[in-house]
Amino acid sequence: MSNFATRILIIEDDPIAQVFLGRILEEQGYEVVIANDGEEGVKQAESFRPALIICDWMMPRMDGLEVCRKLKADPELSMIFLILLTVRGSVEDRILGLDSGADDFLAKPVDPDELRARVRAGLRLNRVYQALQEQKQMLEAELVEAAGYVRSLLPAPLDGKVNIDSRFIPSRQLGGDCFDYYWLDPDYLAIYLLDVSGHGLGAALPSISVLNLLRSQSMDGVNFYQPNHVLRALNEAFQMDDQNDKYFTIWYGVYNQAKRQLVYSSAGHPPALLISNTNPDDTEVKQLKTISLPIGMMPDTKFSNQRCDIDLASTLYIFSDGIYEIMQPDGDIWGLDGFIALLSDHRRTIADQGLNYVLNHVKTLSPNESLDDDLSLLRINFG
Repeated sequence: MSNFATRILIIEDDPIAQVFLGRILEEQGYEVVIANDGEEGVKQAESFRPALIICDWMMPRMDGLEVCRKLKADPELSMIFLILLTVRGSVEDRILGLDSGADDFLAKPVDPDELRARVRAGLRLNRVYQALQEQKQMLEAELVEAAGYVRSLLPAPLDGKVNIDSRFIPSRQLGGDCFDYYWLDPDYLAIYLLDVSGHGLGAALPSISVLNLLRSQSMDGVNFYQPNHVLRALNEAFQMDDQNDKYFTIWYGVYNQAKRQLVYSSAGHPPALLISNTNPDDTEVKQLKTISLPIGMMPDTKFSNQRCDIDLASTLYIFSDGIYEIMQPDGDIWGLDGFIALLSDHRRTIADQGLNYVLNHVKTLSPNESLDDDLSLLRINFG
């Protein structure tokens, strides 16, 4: 059975050099394959998948520099260690070879001992890369599992007199956004969304901690019907000096469906947007926000409540800043005003097509339709 770690591809158009190089390497126990020119060499690299390639610089049908460029441009072949054979010894030539993708050089005529030493060194580096790749794959698998766990914690859509739909799109496999909504009792609905600074696992872990803490309502002496009490308790529990310098923004509200009133408080978070049509020809947008520092920045931060009446057929949007802080192809940030215009001007379309319409529009604003930040979005319809 062939061993990937001992596979060597020789790309050389000189038959004498082929025999000379092949014999020396086979005597060392390596599995050797020969290609007669650059084009054949690239095809052999794709099928043979060697650990190391020895390639002549001067060849017909694709020279060594072009072979280097093609191999390094292929993600699946780019980490094969590549030694360039050459009679060129100037600094300029070596720079050209390195810039084209060569990892090492071997001067012609080839010294057998130097050949063996450079091959051993190249294969050592290849083994290190393979070990790193295995570790990377294991880490990616664990991150996928962790991402699945985070998604499993997020709430399902809510149906009833209050309807809630949501979307969560991390910029990586894991993100620092998190949200939840649940009935404190038959009349009071708690809703919140938080955004931990940073990305990846380091941001996901604090957000999960906050979610579990709020969902269990295990903070002694905290009135969960009063948003400012909740934020004050979170600020005491999650000071950034004790949380690896992580802080988070949050918007927290409690809706009383009997009185149709919403009490809310926020900590450094974007405003929630309340959209209503008291006049059929006029859409009103209210920005719901209180002023304070994010959670964890200062131990003595003050938090306040605001109260808002909810009209019939109103819609509330709560979101993280990743929904609007999008760098457009022209270099300008789309911004909160653009997001507000989208929600108000396309209210009827969004009502018919849902949040996917919003997300599809947002993605078209970014180059390659990629997101630089985590994105969370809640849409609450009050019947």
